[in-house]
Amino acid sequence: MENNKDYIKGIEGAERRYAVAGMKVEKRAEGDVESFVVEGYAAVFNEVAEIVPWMHEEILTGAFDDVLNDDVRCLFNHDPNYILARSGGATPTLSFGVDAKGLWYRYESPDRQYAHDLMDAINEGDVSQSSFAFIAKETNWVEREGEADLRQIVKVGKLYDVSPVTYPAYSDTTVAKRSHNVFIEERKEKGISLTEATLIINQNL
Repeated sequence: MENNKDYIKGIEGAERRYAVAGMKVEKRAEGDVESFVVEGYAAVFNEVAEIVPWMHEEILTGAFDDVLNDDVRCLFNHDPNYILARSGGATPTLSFGVDAKGLWYRYESPDRQYAHDLMDAINEGDVSQSSFAFIAKETNWVEREGEADLRQIVKVGKLYDVSPVTYPAYSDTTVAKRSHNVFIEERKEKGISLTEATLIINQNL
Protein backbone atom coordinates (compact mmCIF):
# COMPACT_ATOMS: atom_id res chain seq x y z
CA MET A 1 0.00 0.00 0.00
CA GLU A 2 1.02 3.55 -0.60
CA ASN A 3 1.90 5.37 2.59
CA ASN A 4 -0.69 8.13 2.86
CA LYS A 5 -0.68 8.74 6.60
CA ASP A 6 0.05 12.45 6.07
CA TYR A 7 -2.91 12.88 3.71
CA ILE A 8 -4.52 15.50 5.94
CA LYS A 9 -1.59 17.87 5.34
CA GLY A 10 -2.73 18.19 1.75
CA ILE A 11 -6.15 19.54 2.77
CA GLU A 12 -6.14 23.31 3.06
CA GLY A 13 -7.08 24.42 6.56
CA ALA A 14 -7.13 20.94 8.09
CA GLU A 15 -5.95 20.37 11.66
CA ARG A 16 -5.71 17.53 14.19
CA ARG A 17 -6.38 17.48 17.90
CA TYR A 18 -6.50 14.68 20.44
CA ALA A 19 -8.35 13.82 23.63
CA VAL A 20 -7.02 12.16 26.77
CA ALA A 21 -10.28 10.40 27.56
CA GLY A 22 -9.64 6.67 27.47
CA MET A 23 -10.88 3.91 25.18
CA LYS A 24 -12.41 0.50 25.70
CA VAL A 25 -13.26 -2.72 23.87
CA GLU A 26 -16.54 -4.42 24.74
CA LYS A 27 -17.18 -8.05 23.87
CA ARG A 28 -20.67 -8.90 22.67
CA ALA A 29 -22.25 -12.23 21.78
CA GLU A 30 -25.35 -13.14 19.81
CA GLY A 31 -25.70 -16.91 19.91
CA ASP A 32 -22.41 -18.35 18.69
CA VAL A 33 -21.35 -15.08 17.05
CA GLU A 34 -18.98 -12.84 18.98
CA SER A 35 -18.20 -9.25 18.13
CA PHE A 36 -16.03 -6.55 19.66
CA VAL A 37 -17.11 -2.94 19.91
CA VAL A 38 -14.50 -0.21 20.30
CA GLU A 39 -15.53 3.05 21.96
CA GLY A 40 -13.71 6.27 22.68
CA TYR A 41 -13.84 10.06 22.81
CA ALA A 42 -12.09 11.99 20.05
CA ALA A 43 -12.67 15.37 21.70
CA VAL A 44 -13.59 16.64 25.15
CA PHE A 45 -15.52 19.87 25.65
CA ASN A 46 -14.48 22.85 27.75
CA GLU A 47 -11.02 21.60 28.74
CA VAL A 48 -8.08 23.91 28.11
CA ALA A 49 -5.05 22.22 26.53
CA GLU A 50 -1.61 23.64 25.80
CA ILE A 51 -1.11 23.18 22.07
CA VAL A 52 2.15 25.12 21.82
CA PRO A 53 3.75 27.57 24.31
CA TRP A 54 2.12 30.59 22.66
CA MET A 55 -1.37 29.06 22.40
CA HIS A 56 -3.82 27.17 24.55
CA GLU A 57 -7.03 25.80 23.08
CA GLU A 58 -10.54 24.87 24.18
CA ILE A 59 -13.29 23.08 22.26
CA LEU A 60 -16.63 24.56 23.19
CA THR A 61 -19.86 22.66 23.69
CA GLY A 62 -21.77 22.70 20.40
CA ALA A 63 -18.64 22.84 18.23
CA PHE A 64 -19.62 19.68 16.33
CA ASP A 65 -23.35 20.34 15.96
CA ASP A 66 -23.05 21.22 12.24
CA VAL A 67 -21.00 18.16 11.23
CA LEU A 68 -22.88 15.26 12.80
CA ASN A 69 -24.09 14.17 9.36
CA ASP A 70 -20.64 14.26 7.74
CA ASP A 71 -19.25 11.15 6.06
CA VAL A 72 -16.53 10.40 8.62
CA ARG A 73 -13.90 7.65 8.65
CA CYS A 74 -12.36 5.97 11.64
CA LEU A 75 -8.66 5.41 10.92
CA PHE A 76 -5.82 4.01 12.98
CA ASN A 77 -3.22 6.74 13.48
CA HIS A 78 -4.98 8.90 10.84
CA ASP A 79 -3.66 6.51 8.20
CA PRO A 80 -6.16 5.92 5.34
CA ASN A 81 -4.50 2.58 4.68
CA TYR A 82 -5.88 1.38 8.03
CA ILE A 83 -9.58 2.12 7.89
CA LEU A 84 -11.63 0.72 10.75
CA ALA A 85 -15.10 2.04 9.98
CA ARG A 86 -17.08 4.69 8.08
CA SER A 87 -20.27 6.57 8.92
CA GLY A 88 -21.37 6.96 5.29
CA GLY A 89 -21.71 4.54 2.41
CA ALA A 90 -24.38 1.92 1.79
CA THR A 91 -23.82 0.23 5.15
CA PRO A 92 -22.51 2.63 7.82
CA THR A 93 -20.13 0.96 10.26
CA LEU A 94 -19.15 3.97 12.38
CA SER A 95 -21.39 5.72 14.91
CA PHE A 96 -20.44 9.06 16.39
CA GLY A 97 -22.13 11.91 18.19
CA VAL A 98 -21.88 14.30 21.10
CA ASP A 99 -22.87 14.18 24.74
CA ALA A 100 -22.12 16.37 27.75
CA LYS A 101 -18.51 15.16 27.75
CA GLY A 102 -17.52 15.55 24.12
CA LEU A 103 -17.36 13.89 20.71
CA TRP A 104 -17.73 10.11 21.08
CA TYR A 105 -17.35 7.38 18.48
CA ARG A 106 -18.10 3.68 18.32
CA TYR A 107 -17.49 0.89 15.81
CA GLU A 108 -17.60 -2.87 15.61
CA SER A 109 -14.08 -4.08 14.97
CA PRO A 110 -13.77 -5.45 11.42
CA ASP A 111 -12.18 -8.77 10.54
CA ARG A 112 -8.86 -7.26 9.50
CA GLN A 113 -5.54 -8.14 11.06
CA TYR A 114 -4.58 -4.58 11.95
CA ALA A 115 -7.99 -4.14 13.63
CA HIS A 116 -7.41 -7.26 15.75
CA ASP A 117 -3.95 -6.00 16.70
CA LEU A 118 -5.42 -2.63 17.64
CA MET A 119 -8.03 -4.25 19.91
CA ASP A 120 -5.24 -6.10 21.72
CA ALA A 121 -3.27 -2.85 22.09
CA ILE A 122 -6.32 -1.05 23.53
CA ASN A 123 -7.02 -3.88 25.98
CA GLU A 124 -3.39 -3.81 27.13
CA GLY A 125 -3.46 -0.04 27.54
CA ASP A 126 -0.82 0.53 24.87
CA VAL A 127 -3.25 2.63 22.81
CA SER A 128 -5.45 4.77 25.04
CA GLN A 129 -6.06 8.09 23.29
CA SER A 130 -7.95 9.34 20.27
CA SER A 131 -7.71 12.18 17.80
CA PHE A 132 -9.81 13.87 15.15
CA ALA A 133 -9.07 15.71 11.90
CA PHE A 134 -11.12 18.79 11.15
CA ILE A 135 -11.44 22.25 9.63
CA ALA A 136 -12.49 25.05 11.95
CA LYS A 137 -15.42 27.20 10.83
CA GLU A 138 -15.58 29.65 13.72
CA THR A 139 -12.95 30.43 16.36
CA ASN A 140 -12.55 32.94 19.14
CA TRP A 141 -9.32 34.30 20.60
CA VAL A 142 -9.11 35.27 24.26
CA GLU A 143 -6.23 37.42 25.44
CA ARG A 144 -5.13 36.38 28.95
CA GLU A 145 -2.74 38.38 31.07
CA GLY A 146 0.32 36.37 32.10
CA GLU A 147 -0.80 33.31 30.09
CA ALA A 148 -0.77 32.14 26.51
CA ASP A 149 -3.63 33.39 24.36
CA LEU A 150 -6.61 31.02 24.32
CA ARG A 151 -8.08 29.84 21.03
CA GLN A 152 -11.64 28.58 21.36
CA ILE A 153 -13.08 26.28 18.70
CA VAL A 154 -16.66 27.52 18.47
CA LYS A 155 -17.78 25.67 15.33
CA VAL A 156 -16.20 22.89 13.27
CA GLY A 157 -16.91 23.22 9.56
CA LYS A 158 -15.75 19.77 8.44
CA LEU A 159 -14.98 16.56 10.33
CA TYR A 160 -12.74 14.21 8.33
CA ASP A 161 -11.93 11.36 10.68
CA VAL A 162 -11.72 10.10 14.24
CA SER A 163 -8.70 8.01 15.08
CA PRO A 164 -7.24 5.86 17.84
CA VAL A 165 -3.63 7.02 18.04
CA THR A 166 -0.34 5.68 19.35
CA TYR A 167 1.44 9.03 19.70
CA PRO A 168 -1.02 11.89 20.17
CA ALA A 169 0.58 15.18 19.21
CA TYR A 170 -0.39 18.71 18.33
CA SER A 171 1.55 18.81 15.09
CA ASP A 172 -0.81 20.93 12.97
CA THR A 173 -0.52 24.53 14.15
CA THR A 174 -0.07 26.36 10.83
CA VAL A 175 -3.74 27.33 10.59
CA ALA A 176 -3.89 28.39 14.23
CA LYS A 177 -0.68 30.41 13.86
CA ARG A 178 -2.06 32.26 10.84
CA SER A 179 -5.25 33.05 12.76
CA HIS A 180 -3.26 34.18 15.78
CA ASN A 181 -1.09 36.46 13.67
CA VAL A 182 -4.21 38.13 12.27
CA PHE A 183 -5.54 38.53 15.81
CA ILE A 184 -2.32 40.21 16.98
CA GLU A 185 -1.77 42.41 13.92
CA GLU A 186 -5.33 43.65 13.64
CA ARG A 187 -5.40 44.70 17.26
CA LYS A 188 -1.98 46.30 17.06
CA GLU A 189 -2.52 48.27 13.86
CA LYS A 190 -6.13 49.33 14.33
CA GLY A 191 -6.53 49.32 18.06
CA ILE A 192 -9.74 47.36 17.63
CA SER A 193 -11.63 45.40 20.24
CA LEU A 194 -11.40 41.66 20.86
CA THR A 195 -14.84 41.25 19.28
CA GLU A 196 -13.85 43.09 16.11
CA ALA A 197 -10.59 41.12 15.82
CA THR A 198 -12.50 37.85 16.21
CA LEU A 199 -14.92 38.80 13.42
CA ILE A 200 -12.00 39.50 11.06
CA ILE A 201 -10.40 36.14 11.90
CA ASN A 202 -13.57 34.17 11.21
CA GLN A 203 -14.07 35.93 7.89
CA ASN A 204 -10.63 34.70 6.83
CA LEU A 205 -10.94 31.05 7.94
